[in-house]
Amino acid sequence: MTTWTSTWERDLLDRAQQALEGWEPVHAIAPIPAELEHAYAHCADVTAENSRTFYLASGLLPPAKRMAARSLYAFCRVSDETVDRPAGDAQACLDDWRQRVLSTAASSDPVVLAWADTRARYHIPRLYVEQLLEGVGYDLVQTRYRTFSELAEYCYGVACTVGLMSMHITGFSSMAAIPYAIKLGMALQLTNILRDVAEDWKAGRVYLPQEDLDAFDVSEDDIAQGLLTDRWRSLMEFQITRARQFYAQSWPGIAMLHPDGRFAIAAASSLYEAILDDILAHRCDVFHRRAHVTALGKARRLPFIWLRSQRQPNSA
Repeated sequence: MTTWTSTWERDLLDRAQQALEGWEPVHAIAPIPAELEHAYAHCADVTAENSRTFYLASGLLPPAKRMAARSLYAFCRVSDETVDRPAGDAQACLDDWRQRVLSTAASSDPVVLAWADTRARYHIPRLYVEQLLEGVGYDLVQTRYRTFSELAEYCYGVACTVGLMSMHITGFSSMAAIPYAIKLGMALQLTNILRDVAEDWKAGRVYLPQEDLDAFDVSEDDIAQGLLTDRWRSLMEFQITRARQFYAQSWPGIAMLHPDGRFAIAAASSLYEAILDDILAHRCDVFHRRAHVTALGKARRLPFIWLRSQRQPNSA
């Protein structure tokens, strides 16, 4: 069992478990089959266009779960864009989006339609959806995080909730899987943060904890100028080590997933972690290039990922 020694860790676990208290499944809305098929196809297109890694990993799921996972991605993507690229007042757009995705009424929006069907079919708790939207909303009011504990709360909202909802789609053997889903969410979001430092700076945001910037004597002016100093590299290496610890701590949870979902989640985790390798290979330069893993690099890793996912102790 993964250990939870910090106050922030226990707080996140409490939030995840609260979503299951007094929760009742939503009912399917019974849309027209052709409209639902179109809605899921649209979500697949959104996934393919915006995340080749998630598209590849979700493709390792059985067809029904694959469609559901891609509707989850599309829901998360549109939620982000509602804040980052709003069609008007961002808070008003987010409020409208929240109302539409939590409604049980039929919708002509393909993402809303597919996501509503997925929520009903896989019994995804409403509170996880609300927690994700709350996390997305942080970007409207907070652009800096003083401590890692503060950042962890943000990561829970925008990423750990995604892992928890994904867990319902893939299937899991017991509630003991929850802590591992949280750990994986933390790892994935920290990877995003490290990869996107320059992009986030342009948007007026710095997710790296202020306490860490101070500890390594890195200023926001250094980030603005994209300075590749020894101090910057030490800071990034520290953050990469932290992210890798979360990846390692999340792995035992793979065995708690349904067998037909383990390879997909293992692939998503491992291929995303490989982004950290690319950052290190380019001496922590995330200012002048976007860290990534090539298609060939992903293909070469998949056989080893499959073997590792199968060697996890069977807990299902």
